[in-house]
Amino acid sequence: MRTQVAIIGAGPAGLLLGQLLQRAGIETVILERRSADYVLGRIRAGVLEQGTVELIARAGCDARLRVEGLPHAGVNLCFGGRRHRIDLAALTAGKEVVVYGQTEVTRDLMEARAAAGARTVYEAAGVHLEGFDRARPVVHFLKGGIAQTLECDFIAGCDGFYGVSRQSVPEGALETFERVYPFGWLGLLADVPPANEELIYVNHEDGFALCSMRSPTRSRYYLQCAADEKVENWSDQRFWDELRRRLDPEAAAALVTGPALEKSIAPLRSFVAEPLRFGRLFLAGDVAHIVPPTGAKGLNLAASDVHYLSEALIEYYGEGSSAGIDAYSTRALARVWKAERFSWWMTSLLHHFPENGRFGHRIQLAELEYLVSSRAAAASLAENYVGLPF
Repeated sequence: MRTQVAIIGAGPAGLLLGQLLQRAGIETVILERRSADYVLGRIRAGVLEQGTVELIARAGCDARLRVEGLPHAGVNLCFGGRRHRIDLAALTAGKEVVVYGQTEVTRDLMEARAAAGARTVYEAAGVHLEGFDRARPVVHFLKGGIAQTLECDFIAGCDGFYGVSRQSVPEGALETFERVYPFGWLGLLADVPPANEELIYVNHEDGFALCSMRSPTRSRYYLQCAADEKVENWSDQRFWDELRRRLDPEAAAALVTGPALEKSIAPLRSFVAEPLRFGRLFLAGDVAHIVPPTGAKGLNLAASDVHYLSEALIEYYGEGSSAGIDAYSTRALARVWKAERFSWWMTSLLHHFPENGRFGHRIQLAELEYLVSSRAAAASLAENYVGLPF
């Protein structure tokens, strides 16, 4: 089997890259170790930056997003029992974010790829990358127990934090930076209307909370919890009671409860691997970096990588220039680190850190008060939240 670009991983990053390249006349094959149903079943975030929405439109996959997505021109900060709205649009010359679940983005990209007749191999086992330091890389894999080989010009590793792509990089060629946070997010998904039409981020002395949504009838809520907490310790009733306790009175009164469709605990970490290019292997998305979800940057940062990498490959095949692929790692990482900074800052601002004591909590409150009273401070939050330009 032969293709121009072999893409490892059929998550949003791999599918979006494949769609952009396909529309530019560049042949791709995607290899995914899980089934299509498993990929679609993953519960993930759904706040899209304006740049991400525009990139999905460029891929020709925004029809349903435009109809079902929920534009948000503001975001709310709650602390000291009071809620304050940050007017994103007013502070960023009309920019906004759109709430549209990652599962829906994945579904749209999958359907577009199938309609284009592009090949995706699901349940590809034992993926092994070879020769990416030479002109003709090769990807070996098993499908149905039968060994297969995929020859290509380039390999795009989009297979997530635990994927094979980063693990294939020679020892010593990669530098990693990581911070693991001493808490997690307990998340609950329920078919109930949202407590508020825009997201609410909560700083409470007992821990962070977030009110989010997937649609006008489906809500996603989160509570900060201990890193070693167990889901089974949290009944639905206990979750709702604790969430209501951390909210401002108006949001608490508006909270509609119901049975959980899904409940899980996600650990929080910041992680970056450098560089993002090794010969003809490129890293993009979660395989290269992880952000805590506080700033809603995970999916958007993957889209950012795809923007730079797709441009570089289109330039290579269209103009015969390697300038874009040579600059890919530097360009992508410059934006990665800015998003890492923002996500770290949001996490530090809104979560309870026991080791910081009462002094640390009062510093958080002072910064929050400054944020909601200073246009300059609010503008900094807003421009990062809606997404820095590519």
